[in-house]
Amino acid sequence: MCSILGLLNFKRRISPQEIQCLDTLGKTLIHRGPDQNGLEYGEHFAFQHNRLAIIDIERGRQPMTATHQGYDYTIVYNGELYNTADLRQELLEHGVKFKTYCDTEVVLYAYIIWGEQCSSKLNGIYAFVIYDSKEKKAYLSRDRFGVKPFFYTFVEGALLFASEIKALLKHPQVKPRLDYQGLWQLLYMMPVKEEGTAIFKDIFELPTASHAFYSLATGAPEATLKSAKYWTLEAYENRDSEAAIVATTRDLLVDAIERQLVSDVPLCTFLSGGLDSSVITAVAAQKYQAEGRQLATYSFEHEGNKDHFKQTLFQPQSDDEFAVYLAQHLHTQHQILTAKKEHLVDYLDEAVRYRDYPGMADIDSSLLFYCRQVKSHHTVALSGECSDEVFGGYPWFYRPEMLTRGFFPWIHEPHARIDLFRPELVRPQEGFAYTSEIYRRSVEACPLLPDESETMKNSRIASWLSIHYFMTSLLERKDRMSMASGLEVRVPFSDHRLVQYVYNVPWEIKFKDGVEKALLRAAMRDYLPPKILYRKKSPFPKTHDPHYEQLVFHLFRKRLDSGSGMLAELLQKDVLNRLISPENNTWFGQLMGLPQLLAWLVQLDYWFEAYQVQLVV
Repeated sequence: MCSILGLLNFKRRISPQEIQCLDTLGKTLIHRGPDQNGLEYGEHFAFQHNRLAIIDIERGRQPMTATHQGYDYTIVYNGELYNTADLRQELLEHGVKFKTYCDTEVVLYAYIIWGEQCSSKLNGIYAFVIYDSKEKKAYLSRDRFGVKPFFYTFVEGALLFASEIKALLKHPQVKPRLDYQGLWQLLYMMPVKEEGTAIFKDIFELPTASHAFYSLATGAPEATLKSAKYWTLEAYENRDSEAAIVATTRDLLVDAIERQLVSDVPLCTFLSGGLDSSVITAVAAQKYQAEGRQLATYSFEHEGNKDHFKQTLFQPQSDDEFAVYLAQHLHTQHQILTAKKEHLVDYLDEAVRYRDYPGMADIDSSLLFYCRQVKSHHTVALSGECSDEVFGGYPWFYRPEMLTRGFFPWIHEPHARIDLFRPELVRPQEGFAYTSEIYRRSVEACPLLPDESETMKNSRIASWLSIHYFMTSLLERKDRMSMASGLEVRVPFSDHRLVQYVYNVPWEIKFKDGVEKALLRAAMRDYLPPKILYRKKSPFPKTHDPHYEQLVFHLFRKRLDSGSGMLAELLQKDVLNRLISPENNTWFGQLMGLPQLLAWLVQLDYWFEAYQVQLVV
């Protein structure tokens, strides 16, 4: 795991000044790869890499070059491949002679032997670029669900790419500009955003499950980037029996978890005590015990939650007792990490700097705190993200009224946030039309079968939206906050084989007897005790301590009263006063109550200030 950064210019030779600039930009990403760094360049490319060493620590340095039939191929790669052994054997049969045991070399030779077909053969999380000296072109690729980031922009006819936006913005010719499309995504859609965008104007994201070639055609005035999807979910009729579906689901999931336990550095799991993290931990603990090892696990708590916990639709139970119970049941080496309310506030600004725009307020800042604590003992962790999107764990899967409102179902009050801002500046009606169109196009793109039942159709749409937006946002959050700590987090539920199979399981089996994630529970019943197996969904913990709200309100008021920031310029004061009144109980979205909204506004104000965002509206 690491950061990638590079410049591609097919019109002229890369200059020494550009190479020096790239080296400078690479320093902004050193948190993603604190172990090693490297820089390699040729006539038309320059690649920089920061490495967090996980596999074949000594020989896996990057950028990496291989020579095949007299031509050089150079890769800069961020990721982890889970079918390395399978591909290595297949490539050996093609006559490849490997020099390392790391997956970077496997990915590089996969391209050399199979060309653009290589990405569809990979099972893992990755973003990479390969310079092909034979064809005088570059190949770009990103994993199927966007676990690993890939941003790019164009500078004087050259392609500049990086793992994080901050590296691009460090370039003197790349400006932090925000137009209406970016502003509307922030105020209507955050924490999700439109695929392929990066909020900032003229900065783009390689979409999930996409690959591209960047090259200069003979006689063409400019090089072009041609991208395409190499994979997408497909709809088909699953005619397996219920017993076969349960067995296949179990086999796919257990295989995904066990493949992701490979590491040459200390590995642990995040264990909340909820169903998803418990499934991963149970499989991992069993595997470790068979090898004579003890698995390390961590659970996360907030100071004061035992006294102030409030039940909600999204968080019906507190996690505390369940994590400890299962850790004892599985005989793991367990540690409870507790975040104080001051940690949540103190890390708000840092969370913005690592995500590059406001995300999920204290949901981000607390994860950043926890990841830094975990990193003191472990370098790799497995986490339970993506299960709800795959198996149907969110309320909008089984509450049709949430899915048929014509907007993203996890956003309960689409106008609640934008109505805080002066309408003449933010143009809310146009913004709602713009973001609603994004939603409409997404629903239209959902793979369906003709003549499906309304129930199955709705379950597919709920899955499609959740996977392409909500899941992507959670994966982005997990990547930025963990990599900010030099910690690699793997997400077994995002294995594309599992996602593809479960997408086509009839909803009546996924939601049997009205039980959320019934298929997952049935598949894993032999791994978990009933107390855990039949728990209601419990999301990432948030604080319920009212003193946190007081701290956030104080910070918010301090920024507002300064009179110099974005908040003071754009907010409607009368609307804001109604918002922050004690009688206000507005729920703004998944895990987004009033304290989180105030914290998000603080993050937004800080973002404008720290990034010197230029509003071009």
